[in-house]
Amino acid sequence: MNEEIIKKIAEDLKVKIEQVKAVLELLENDHTVAFIARYRKEATGGLDEEQIRVIDDEYQYGLSLQKRKDDVIRLIEEKGLLTEELKATILQASKLIEVEDLYRPYKEKKKTKATAAIALGLEPLADIMLELPRYGDKIEIAKQFITDKVLTAEQAIEQAKYIVAEKISDNAEYRKHIREAALKYGTISCKKKNNELDPEEKYKNYYDVTERLAFVKPHRILAINRAENEEVITVTIGLQPERDVEHIRYNVTHNYTSIFNEELVDSIADAYKRLIAPSIQREIRVILTEKAEEQAIHIFSLNLQHLLLQAPMKGHVVLGVDPAFRTGCKLAAISPSSKVLEIGVIYPNEKAKGVTVNPKLLELSKKTLVNFIQKYKVEIIAIGNGTASRETESFVAEVINENHLDVKYVVVSEAGASVYSASPLAMEEFPDLSVEQRSAISIARRIQDPLAELVKIEPKSIGVGQYQHDIAQNKLSKSLEDVVVDAVNKVGVNLNTCSTSLLSYVSGLSKNVAKNIIDYRETNTKFTNREELKKVAKLGPKTYEQCVGFLRILGGANPLDMTPIHPESYNKAEALLNYMGKSSSDIGSEEMKEAVSLLDKEVLQKEFDIDKYTLNDILDAFVAPLRDIRDNYPGLKLRSDIMHFEDVKVGDELDGIVRNVVDFGAFVDCGVKYDGLLHVSKMSTQKVNHPSDIIHVGDEVRVYVIDIDYDKHKMGLALYKM
Repeated sequence: MNEEIIKKIAEDLKVKIEQVKAVLELLENDHTVAFIARYRKEATGGLDEEQIRVIDDEYQYGLSLQKRKDDVIRLIEEKGLLTEELKATILQASKLIEVEDLYRPYKEKKKTKATAAIALGLEPLADIMLELPRYGDKIEIAKQFITDKVLTAEQAIEQAKYIVAEKISDNAEYRKHIREAALKYGTISCKKKNNELDPEEKYKNYYDVTERLAFVKPHRILAINRAENEEVITVTIGLQPERDVEHIRYNVTHNYTSIFNEELVDSIADAYKRLIAPSIQREIRVILTEKAEEQAIHIFSLNLQHLLLQAPMKGHVVLGVDPAFRTGCKLAAISPSSKVLEIGVIYPNEKAKGVTVNPKLLELSKKTLVNFIQKYKVEIIAIGNGTASRETESFVAEVINENHLDVKYVVVSEAGASVYSASPLAMEEFPDLSVEQRSAISIARRIQDPLAELVKIEPKSIGVGQYQHDIAQNKLSKSLEDVVVDAVNKVGVNLNTCSTSLLSYVSGLSKNVAKNIIDYRETNTKFTNREELKKVAKLGPKTYEQCVGFLRILGGANPLDMTPIHPESYNKAEALLNYMGKSSSDIGSEEMKEAVSLLDKEVLQKEFDIDKYTLNDILDAFVAPLRDIRDNYPGLKLRSDIMHFEDVKVGDELDGIVRNVVDFGAFVDCGVKYDGLLHVSKMSTQKVNHPSDIIHVGDEVRVYVIDIDYDKHKMGLALYKM
């Protein structure tokens, strides 16, 4: 291990060196992040999944940086140009861009004006110019470099100026100073380029605007990039040429009077305009884009986490509805255990598309819906929020009220449902059903257990981010994959009811091993204890160690198997039970809660030689073996009536559900067909750094309508009364 990198990580993250080393050692020994965070707290000092990943990422970056430093030092040394001072400077660099700046003067270059001048033997003249001679005749000095290819002293000086310009451009200190100054004081300017390429004026906010780089919001950078790629606007990075040139001039001339002053001033201007400024402007665009992508990925990940951990509505019969106009709304009645009871279709929405619906067909649709509700004792109707959603919602609310039915409905985000419905997984699960019928099933299951259903969909298709198609897809996929893995392992998985999709996200399990587990379960009816996992094909000791604590067996032979207690701690758990005068059958009982509350944990740690983290986890499992982290997250808001967008007025107070959180605010579904925008500036009377500081996907909020545009279907909201 690299001690210097470890020390820097510990300082940056404000953790102990021992914690960083423990994480790296565990990762090196093929322990998963989820396993380390849950079952190796004593070694890491209780670091969570995010901290563990940051340590790993920073260490890998540190290793890559060190490798590049070593390569650069070697390459410069091979040229015989390495000094101890330069070597020390390279080794002290903390960023890759700083290393590349230092290597720039020694890098093999393509043909440039400077390399052409060097080929003419004029580099010594350039060096003389940079030595700032105060006496002598520059023409006489330059005459020494006249050859059959350099015909005059003036030509020699003119060509040497190109070499001086490139040497100035290659100076690492100048480049760093100008780059940092640009990020603090520079600007980004947008100008409209083509009137025809943005007919709906999506990018109107960027037609003619200039912003300070230090203050421009990340989401605006991504919007600017997209508008530029679509050739709607042109983008310019504004530097501070006078300040930058003056900084270079002072450092080159030190305010000395040199016989080459005029030439040096020309070279500095040429270096800045032709070489430095365009290069720094490109670098700034890359830096801005990388930061914007990081922020977008962070927000998407945060939104996805809250969506996945949304409280499940277990134990209910649900009717899923995939809305549509001409082709009809597909229905799927789902049992409390997510079994499909019946599939159907109704046609209530032709009128909304300009066709008068057949009264008999409308009446039949009403009867069909009532029959489904009454036949299966449906408690909740889940309506997808896609095409014809609000029309279908109006129809459902009307049927409920006309028939005085004891049933509620909820509008569910169906983002990604179509992706799942057409996937090989859905085809395998429901080979005889259409895409729309599978979608209705998915919509219903999403409220019964959001996590179990959403893991079937590629995370980036779930659609709770901003500009996700404009960012590096490999980075986005990795981050979202981590979110799903964390969610699944925090919740735990019922080994006897889970799907292959859910299992494949469990710590240590690959898709193939997950499938083998399902095959074993189907062959043997069910698992009766965790030990049986060792019989599954290709599930070796290491995999067993990593996954077993996250897999639960309800109603098995050993009550400890339904808890998050790892089998490696069963001996200690049983010893604790004996000490308390309890048995595993008492786990979760009121008597157990009372007994645990009376324990002295410090005494137990010494008595049983057990660390505080493991002890706390075991005792928590004794008290609430089936505790679900999702109980701390909000569920969906159920409704039985509907309000129309046209009925909403400025000043109205509405209840809503947060559908998406972005850098500039949140979109809230208030049950009026069109989501309203809750801008970050309207979330509090105090300054809010970011919407995610106070609001999350799935949150129930009470909002006030502060602005409404009926023609454009836009509604502005606030969290407080204006």
